Amino acid sequence: MKQSTRFTTKVALIVALGGFLMGFDASVISGVVGFIETDFDLTKIELGFSVSSLALTATLAMMLAGPISDRIGRRPVLKIAAVLFALSAVASAGAPDFITLVIARMVGGLGVGAALIIAPMYIAEIAPAAIRGRMVSFNQLNIVIGISAAFFTNYLILTLGQSDIAWAESLRLGEWNWRWMLGIETLPAVLYFFALLIVPESPRWLAMQGREEDAREVLERVSGAEQARLDLQAVRDSIEAEAEVGGVSLKALFHPSMKLVLTIGISVGILQQITGINSVFFYSPMIFEQSGIGTNAAFMQAVLVGLVNLVFTVAAMALIDKLGRRPLLGFGMTGIAVCMLTLAYGFGQATYTLDQDAIDKLPAEIERTQITAVADTTYESDIDFREALSKAVGANVYKQHESALVSNAINMNPLLILFAILGFVASFAISIGPIMWVLFSELFPNNVRGMAISFVGLINSAVAFLVTFIFPWELQNIGNAGTFLIYGMFAVVGLVFVMRILPETKGRSLEELEQILVRH
Repeated sequence: MKQSTRFTTKVALIVALGGFLMGFDASVISGVVGFIETDFDLTKIELGFSVSSLALTATLAMMLAGPISDRIGRRPVLKIAAVLFALSAVASAGAPDFITLVIARMVGGLGVGAALIIAPMYIAEIAPAAIRGRMVSFNQLNIVIGISAAFFTNYLILTLGQSDIAWAESLRLGEWNWRWMLGIETLPAVLYFFALLIVPESPRWLAMQGREEDAREVLERVSGAEQARLDLQAVRDSIEAEAEVGGVSLKALFHPSMKLVLTIGISVGILQQITGINSVFFYSPMIFEQSGIGTNAAFMQAVLVGLVNLVFTVAAMALIDKLGRRPLLGFGMTGIAVCMLTLAYGFGQATYTLDQDAIDKLPAEIERTQITAVADTTYESDIDFREALSKAVGANVYKQHESALVSNAINMNPLLILFAILGFVASFAISIGPIMWVLFSELFPNNVRGMAISFVGLINSAVAFLVTFIFPWELQNIGNAGTFLIYGMFAVVGLVFVMRILPETKGRSLEELEQILVRH
């Protein structure tokens, strides 16, 4: 590996640690929801808000992070994000009530939004065109490593808390399991802050500020003196051309010249979230419990979700600059549609019956006399089963023992559910997961890139908030099959639309793409 490539790779990996923190912070809640629902006696709407509140402030941060980074630089914004991650982790772990937990999560959401926007933007602005897709994909790779780490640490804390190991008991991992799950993020957040101290500022940002000598020094370390001269001239020409369109404002995004790139950005941003990826990442133990496998097995299968996500993200990084963005996106979105429709079918075929053998296996806290009214009755949907059991034993008792009741009553193929979810995650990870951020970093002109990525990122995050907020309510009121059917239909429609308007962007410089996609 050439010295310049090593330098670019090192910088990209450090900056992409923001993606690790984003993935960890967002997904660690998946192991927490079951505990806080009973500890804080939450409704399904409150439970959904405890998860989605992070996306709410991430949406705000996405809108502000780009313009702020255009003013003060990319690196200072990432350092602020690292501080917010650390504060959120400490406050979430010590939250005495639901409101405090939500506020702490919202602080973390500000860090998520900033890192999610600025990290890929920075990497795109420093990486040469030939390896830009792979370098930007480091951010998505770190996101999925963070997601995997969250699933694994959740499972590890859960199992250690149930053990009789002395040091685990002294740390009260069993009693404070969900608090440890949230608080452990403090360590990587502090590491990220100090690692950013050795990262240079974005050369394109430096050039936009008139600091061309500083920009040249960074570019020479990236691609050598001659290529640095050419890149700097291309950036200068781009800035001068964009100055004729207007200043960096929201109004500039809606200039007729931006119609195509903005349509692509918004469409891809919506499609990435509306097919249900955050429902799987944030609620995977809950989904697996609905298939009847029990709590510990549900946490273990969530770890598999993280590992599959990681493996196929690495595959995407290896292929994105070889095959291109369009082939991967088409392949992956097809897989997403098929897997979501398979989930709908699998849950739609499930039946629920509590016979005497099943009743004998239920926790002793459930009154057997209350179960008599529903014994040996077969229910064709999870909604009917939930309503009947909640009426028989009480809503609070059902909520507390839902996993045991479902696992003992359900008759379905849990392997079908497992393979469909893993297939969905694999399809997402090799396509629209990393490709969306690569496209966001490629599509928009230099002097509006910060504002443009913030705008489409805001839309992406707003959809993520809505999806995660209503998911528990959907399961309760629409049912498992209906919820996944909706996601599958969105995937089919989105695939057809996006593939009709998306051009191939691989191997072209940012300035070349601007000439092709933006009508000056």
